[in-house]
Amino acid sequence: MDKPVTPTGAPPLLSVRATPLPPGLDPRSAAVLREIVEQYVETGEPVGSRTLSRRLPLNVSPATIRNVMADLTDAGLLYAPHTSAGRLPTERGLRLFVDGLLHFGELTEEERTSITAALGSAGRSLEDTLAQASTMLSGLSAAAGLVLAPKSEGPLKHIEFVALGPGRALVVLVGGDGQVENRVIEIPPGLPPSALQQAGNYLNARLSGRPLAELRRLVMEDIAANRTELDALSALVVEAGLATWSGDARAGSLIVRGQAKLLSDVTQIERLAAIQTLFERLETEETMLRLLELAEQSDGVRIFIGAESGVFGATGLSMVVAPARGEAGRIVGAIGVIGPTRINYGRIIPVVDYTARVIGRLLG
Repeated sequence: MDKPVTPTGAPPLLSVRATPLPPGLDPRSAAVLREIVEQYVETGEPVGSRTLSRRLPLNVSPATIRNVMADLTDAGLLYAPHTSAGRLPTERGLRLFVDGLLHFGELTEEERTSITAALGSAGRSLEDTLAQASTMLSGLSAAAGLVLAPKSEGPLKHIEFVALGPGRALVVLVGGDGQVENRVIEIPPGLPPSALQQAGNYLNARLSGRPLAELRRLVMEDIAANRTELDALSALVVEAGLATWSGDARAGSLIVRGQAKLLSDVTQIERLAAIQTLFERLETEETMLRLLELAEQSDGVRIFIGAESGVFGATGLSMVVAPARGEAGRIVGAIGVIGPTRINYGRIIPVVDYTARVIGRLLG
């Protein structure tokens, strides 16, 4: 079972922790397991006893280390790939490492400032902000970054229609929190600018701090009952504009960047098929809802190895996810990284944690 990693106060992120040894591991076994996992994260290659004897600050022979490795293998924490004399961690071994042996530090002040600046640019739409966060996570983690924001249910402040060219218009929606979303809609060719202006004026006159779902229900009832002063063309614009959000059946906005990095070191057909299945699942509403559930169940960063999350059934992949919380601790989204099991957990955890805090402030 996954174990939440909870920040130890703000503004510090995730300070290096000193935890007791996991049950069943003596100091020597813990040192061997930790070194094998850290070498696996760095190189992806099996680690042998001679390499360990040179790297570990233990006054023991390679033969003694081989015995320790054999015991860890019998316990299901290590395995020998093919006929190699070296060992790699199993997913169970990785879980034990993450829960009790992982050391991670804080982001520097410069790194925090850089993340905040990258996501806090004024005038950027919500979708652009989320895309930037996902791209940034991917770049910092060398894995796929994902950002999920649930469908907004807050009050609206302003709606505007802007002509883009023949048959197209931009719908600009401003939330009560100042967040801006833009969508492109199709409009009848030759539509006069006055129809866009009338549509915007009509909707803004009826906002009154209403959330989008309530506004759409009210407006559609009026249009159906012919209780509006809109002409036919303006009514079409209103319906198309509202449908770009309210007609969307998705749970929210899920933006994933860096998927190609999951394929960078795939050599087995089975792994390729598993990653393809992951890509397909990321497109479903059920996956978005599951990600929100995972975020809601913890106050801190959560780490899932293999199929633990239920988001994907494949082995060989890990996910690090954190809730983005707004005012009063309300969940406003989820931030995460999906990558191979050899992702750099110690580096990624504080990055995901701090990015989630920044997104929480922006969306909250």
